[in-house]
Amino acid sequence: MKLLITGFEPFGGESINPSWELVKKLDYKIGNFTLEKLELPTSFEGSSSILFKKVMEVNPDYIINIGQAGGRSKVSIERVAINIDDAPIPDNSNYQPIDQTIKTDGENAYFSTLPIKLIYSELKKENLPIEISNTAGTFVCNHIMYEALYIKDKIHPNIKTGFVHIPYLPEQVENKKEIASMDMTKMLKVVTEMILIISRNIGKNDKKVIGGSID
Repeated sequence: MKLLITGFEPFGGESINPSWELVKKLDYKIGNFTLEKLELPTSFEGSSSILFKKVMEVNPDYIINIGQAGGRSKVSIERVAINIDDAPIPDNSNYQPIDQTIKTDGENAYFSTLPIKLIYSELKKENLPIEISNTAGTFVCNHIMYEALYIKDKIHPNIKTGFVHIPYLPEQVENKKEIASMDMTKMLKVVTEMILIISRNIGKNDKKVIGGSID
């Protein structure tokens, strides 16, 4: 089976983006999956077109998009993508959409089709730093999660797809006081185990376990 896994280029003045650094370090064979790796530009329009082209070329069974969530202390499995671009800063193409619909013929929101509760519960058993997030933001990460799920909805219904946010690397926060980070070795372990859990449970229903949030 083919897994298309993506990371982003640096943005917001950073010299690295841990999402692409992580993707580069993943093995090309994990469980039942052969990985296809893709670096996406941190650009609303650019990321969409490049992802679409790659999906048409590769025809993957699964897509996992990975992005940086500066300030978070755990690896976050995103539950939902919303049909809105509302950029707090310009993207790397100097484009800053405000309150803009991503797809006029798309749903107001799409939910991840990865087994997020199963992944969460299994990784919690291993005492790994994992959480379920109910917001992917309104920047390029939410945008590309929505675009991948839109492709599933409109073109390739058999694809399973979802989004994962990872924290800053320690070197990114050396001059940022009290900002959380995580070393690459730990993030690699979490994401690798996540892929193995998906691989072992293909065709099974997701678990129904507590994983919600008050905030």
